[in-house]
Amino acid sequence: MIPSLPRPALQRFGLGAFVTVFFVFLFVPLLVVAVFAFNNADYPTPPWMGFTLDWFTANSEARTGLLFDAELLQSLGVSAWVALWVTILSVGVGTCNAFLLERFEFPGKGAIALLAMLPLVIPGVILGISILAFASRIANFADDVWGLELDFLRPGLPLVILGQFSYIVTIATLTISASLRRFDRTLEEAALNLGASRLAVLRTITLPYLRPSMLGAAAMAFLMSFENFNTTLMLVGSDPPLTVLMYGRMREGATPVLNAVSLFLMVASAMLALTMLWRSGSRIPKKGG
Repeated sequence: MIPSLPRPALQRFGLGAFVTVFFVFLFVPLLVVAVFAFNNADYPTPPWMGFTLDWFTANSEARTGLLFDAELLQSLGVSAWVALWVTILSVGVGTCNAFLLERFEFPGKGAIALLAMLPLVIPGVILGISILAFASRIANFADDVWGLELDFLRPGLPLVILGQFSYIVTIATLTISASLRRFDRTLEEAALNLGASRLAVLRTITLPYLRPSMLGAAAMAFLMSFENFNTTLMLVGSDPPLTVLMYGRMREGATPVLNAVSLFLMVASAMLALTMLWRSGSRIPKKGG
């Protein structure tokens, strides 16, 4: 339909109702969690008992807020550490995969590209169990045959990083490949004709062009790793990331401190998204500039 033409009233009403219901469904649960992070009650649900900052700042036997909950703060650090390594590995390997799939021709390329997408359709629990079983068998074999203790193949943070990396790298590959596919290769050819080395062309032309997609892939990888639960639960050891710790506390009986953590993560995620949007907007050249 031509946008300038008037639309029927029923169509306008239907579109407005759909958009309203969608955003209510999306944001009302988040709003409820945020509001009840300030509820002066020992449970994270209605009714409202008054405003308090205890679930952020309290440090007493009755209540322990987020800022003084050592176990929660440690799990936040563990999640950030895991997410950092997953991000570095995913962007690095994803960039190499993008060049391999977009710049080279070799037998079986289509099959390899298809196999690389499989982790996206495998349930996270199945993926975690498979990695755990495979790694445990290798560790047991090394211990029985050679007497080697390969602790990094036992449940723990190295295995969590490996499990998350196994499917997040696929998303990074797709993101960076899409950008590389649109790149005008005549820019590289011109630089090579002017005497630049291939390394210099890569460093000064190709990678700067890919930087926005690499940053976007890094942001997605970090957030996906930070919030991952199902794969992480299968591979975690004695140092639980935040999602696993929150799950355990929910089973024992939740308090509004979990709402406080959720609010903190929502604010941090929003700030990261706004930063990415601001950086993307700042790169768009202005007319007449």
